[in-house]
Amino acid sequence: MHPPSDFIEIFLQPGEFYFGGENTRIRTLLGSCIAITFWHPQARLGGMCHFLLPRRPDPAPRGRLDGRYGDEALLWLIREAVAHRTDPGKYEIKVFGGGNMFPGSGASGRGEVGLRNIERAFRLLGAYGLSVAAKHVGGYGHRNLIFDVWSGHVWLKFVRTDGQGPG
Repeated sequence: MHPPSDFIEIFLQPGEFYFGGENTRIRTLLGSCIAITFWHPQARLGGMCHFLLPRRPDPAPRGRLDGRYGDEALLWLIREAVAHRTDPGKYEIKVFGGGNMFPGSGASGRGEVGLRNIERAFRLLGAYGLSVAAKHVGGYGHRNLIFDVWSGHVWLKFVRTDGQGPG
């Protein structure tokens, strides 16, 4: 599927999220962070969040959601789906990231942040009753991600950092 002639391209920094229509391409770069994509095939709507940590360490102040935390970033995506008069359960959901950026650093005993992010993402999605259509998580390395909202396609380049060859 060819991109629309007037598409816009959004690059998400850690802690950001975006939701848009079929003229949108969303990019991000992931290490231990997680990106969750939502795509509605009939409405041609979609969004992506890029969170850094599973949850906020302190109670959240009332008001605006903070995209740095998995629980708040996912809630924001769900609210956007509802605000666009769509059912979050009708979205195709994909999960990426949670890589270990430092091979050989050893286990800390508390678990590395990438693994905690992966666990939190799937736990939250399950708590909301949302199914995951595809995933590419974990491993040693980082990911470049491109999400075309007009088609729902997600393009991924995984760059390994453990010296084991291409990802």
